[in-house]
Amino acid sequence: MKVLVTGATGYIGGQLVPRLLDEGHSVRCMVRNASRPLPAVFKFVKVVQADPLRPETLPAALEGMEAAYYLIHSMSGDEQGFEERDRRAACNFAVAAKAARVQRVIYLGGLITPGSIVSEHLKSRKETGAVLRNFGPPLTEFRAGIIVGNGSISFEIIRTLTE
Repeated sequence: MKVLVTGATGYIGGQLVPRLLDEGHSVRCMVRNASRPLPAVFKFVKVVQADPLRPETLPAALEGMEAAYYLIHSMSGDEQGFEERDRRAACNFAVAAKAARVQRVIYLGGLITPGSIVSEHLKSRKETGAVLRNFGPPLTEFRAGIIVGNGSISFEIIRTLTE
């Protein structure tokens, strides 16, 4: 299967790409900045530079893809308003994926239980899933609690707190 992985330089993407390759999939990785150093596994994939906040960059990334993993969030950086950036990025991506005839988008959102009080970050993760579902191809949404692994942002935060 021809698979696009967005957020491929993040912790989850870095774990996912080698597994997809091991399963025999043809993998394309979408990165916002191709001039940054990339993990060694990227020598086995096609890397395309695109930014979901710049919709004109998305068609080339999505062309010919059968499935796309959406592992993007907008919390990094100094700018406020990550919630709006998350919604805009998801909408741009969903619309472009549908236009490119991607058959399925797979999204990793946050674990939210009905009636629970959640952070702005988790609310944004839920809204991102809704936007992808409403504007794009069929969506498979996985929801997870905190994912901690050596090299993940969650791991780094916990390590810093304990130190």
